Amino acid sequence: NLSGFNSLFELMKTFSSEEKCIEYLEKVRWNGNVVSPFDSNSKVYKCSKGYYCKNTNKVFNVKTGTIFENTKIPLQKWFVGIWLITSHKKGISSLQLSKDINVTQKTSWFMLQRIRKCFEIENQHKLFNTVEVDETYIGGKERNKNIKPNKNGTQGRSTKSKIPVIGMIERKGKIVSHIIENVTSETLTSSIINVVDKSSKVYTDEWKGYCKIHTLYEHKFIKHNSNEFVNGDVYTNTIECFWGLLKRGLLGIYHRTSRKHLQKYINEFIFRYNTRQLNDCQRFDILLSNISLFFLLLLLYNT
Repeated sequence: NLSGFNSLFELMKTFSSEEKCIEYLEKVRWNGNVVSPFDSNSKVYKCSKGYYCKNTNKVFNVKTGTIFENTKIPLQKWFVGIWLITSHKKGISSLQLSKDINVTQKTSWFMLQRIRKCFEIENQHKLFNTVEVDETYIGGKERNKNIKPNKNGTQGRSTKSKIPVIGMIERKGKIVSHIIENVTSETLTSSIINVVDKSSKVYTDEWKGYCKIHTLYEHKFIKHNSNEFVNGDVYTNTIECFWGLLKRGLLGIYHRTSRKHLQKYINEFIFRYNTRQLNDCQRFDILLSNISLFFLLLLLYNT
């Protein structure tokens, strides 16, 4: 693994050629036991173009079925891109990445979007013990927008021009967050049931959308409208800190996001948060070991 790597310079020094990148990728993905992406039970033979799958009569290589497939971008540039987006606290813009690895902005955008697909692996956890739940809105204040005419009735919890997002975080553990259509009781309750184990304690604020939670979980809430932010063990400060990280990153690095791509950006910040106890090298390895999930995610969501 890359446990001895402490910098991007050392990464580039080690992967100084395409052959070295391919060799390492094969080690991470297969560890000496090559598996066909077309039929995992098939015998595999080495051939001049890579590997041959006996059951399907198809030829493949280590890039097949990954984010690297059907691209002419060298693995060296992919590796640098993965390192930068996973190690930078707030991510990296496509414009900056294009300058760093000497590609067009269109190419760097394509790379980042494929990498962000893989971040979904950290947004599928089941949460236990004590779980804080909160919702937020991405989109900014109407008075700060000058691209289009301001809309009326967009204050507070309106979703006319803002996108609602629910976040659930296990204390000292993982976080899961998804875009939701609205913040009604039905939507919030369904989202929580899908992620939070029934044995957990659930802490929220006093929003009426959480009114049905007490029948399913041990549920307590904090009264923010009464300037109450901590009541013994009851608070939502952990999830609110994550909202701060997410919004500062979106505003400072990416500036604005569309509904179409917002979930991918959320996945990116979740990946870094959920792997916060790991170093940059371990985080790089985790992403590489899960690149084959890209096609599975591609079937579930349109790019």
